[in-house]
Parts: sequence; C-alpha cells; structure tokens
Amino acid sequence: MPSDVILETRNLTKGFKGFVAVNDVNFKVRRGSIHALIGPNGAGKTTFFNLLTKFLTPTSGSIWFNGDDITGLKPEQIAHRGVIRSFQISAVFPHLTVLENVRIGLQRQLGTSFHFWKSERSLGILHDRARQLLTEVDLDKFADTMTVDLPYGRKRALEIATTLAMEPELMLLDEPTQGMGHEDVGRVTELIKKVSAGRTILMVEHNMSVISGICDRISVLQRGALLAEGSYEEVSNNPQVMEAYMGTTGGALEGAH
Repeated sequence: MPSDVILETRNLTKGFKGFVAVNDVNFKVRRGSIHALIGPNGAGKTTFFNLLTKFLTPTSGSIWFNGDDITGLKPEQIAHRGVIRSFQISAVFPHLTVLENVRIGLQRQLGTSFHFWKSERSLGILHDRARQLLTEVDLDKFADTMTVDLPYGRKRALEIATTLAMEPELMLLDEPTQGMGHEDVGRVTELIKKVSAGRTILMVEHNMSVISGICDRISVLQRGALLAEGSYEEVSNNPQVMEAYMGTTGGALEGAH
C-alpha cells in the first residue's frame, strides 16, 4: 500500500552567499490533499518551490516523492515522475488555438514535443484527449479560439489543462489566482477543486479566501523556516502567524494577501 505521504522534505536548506532562504524545513504533503504554502513576502516560498522542482539545488537536506529520494534528480526527471509545476511562467503559446496548446502538452507527455513534421492526421489521435481536457476545465467552447484572444482567467484555465495533459500525480500551482478579478478568482478556485479529484495539489497562494475555501492543510513559512502548520482555522488563529503577517497578535488573517 502506498504511504499517505506523497511528498516530504527533510531538513531542506538553501543558502545564497551567507543568506539562508530556506532553513531546515521538514515538510509533508498528504496524498490526495490540497495543501497551501503561505507566508509574508520574502518568506522563501518561491525558493522552496524551485527546490522541489530542482530548478535550484539544496545546500543540504533531502526531498522525497512516493518514498524515493529525488534530491539528485534533474528537473525533467522530476516531471517524468509526475511532479508538474504550473504558473511559474505563462505556459501557453498565444498564437496557437486553445486546442493546439493542449495537444502540445499531450505531445510532451508522449515524448514527441518536437515532431512538428508529423502529419496533421497522425496527431489527430490526440484530439479526443485534448477535447476531454478542455471539457474538464470548462474551455470546450473555446477550442478553436486563438489563445491570445482569451480573457486572463481563461488563460489560467488553459494552463491548468496543459498541466493536466502531462498526467501529474502532484500539481504545484504557483500563485494560481494572482492578478485576477473577483469573478475569475471564483472560477479558477472551483476549477482547482474540481481537478484535484484523484490528484494531490500543493499551491502557493496569497488570497486567504481561496485558501480557506479549498485547502485541507496550510503550512506557513517565515524567513525561510516553517512557522506553523494546520487547518485554516488553526493557522488563522495562531498568534505567531498573525504577527508575521500583520505585526500584531490581534486581529485575524481574513483578507491578508
């Protein structure tokens, strides 16, 4: 039986010329959960994500996925195991259609990303799966739309579809609702909840209303160290967390961004 812990870090540390960005972090993500990583600006969240996907190499400590030590693996090897990160950069091609973008994601999964000389007919077998993914993220009506013409929130939905095309076991979402209006935030939040079925999601997010609505567990970083963990209720009422966010032991985390 697989462990209920899908991802774990042990004493994970990253220093930059005397500055410790991630400091001795012991961290676990439960399989099938939506887990949020939060913290004030400069807390080390992005560095931590970069360590998990091996865009940075730890100074010390280790990273474990499905019970295997993956600390020494390269980014493409991490992705091949099913750890897929989205939103760190725009993951879509603006001058291709929505359907073509998802099909490229499927080609990546098949290892044929650069087979652009293949006939349109030979790539047609990917269309059904691509359309299925677009339906899953409520973009089926936009299949033939040029991506550049999509509204911002819909582009984020497309990024989720291209991430799903890579068959992730663990999805890492970096600020999935950043820069969105209220309506788009609600749509993408519901979308994340929908696609979490059968998957595990670890997300960095500033919007506390999003986190309170869909996350099973929250970890708080401050100055690179793990400050607190627990449910939204536990974390939002933790005096240390409130002080880290607002410089006070009074009030609450509601609306903190």
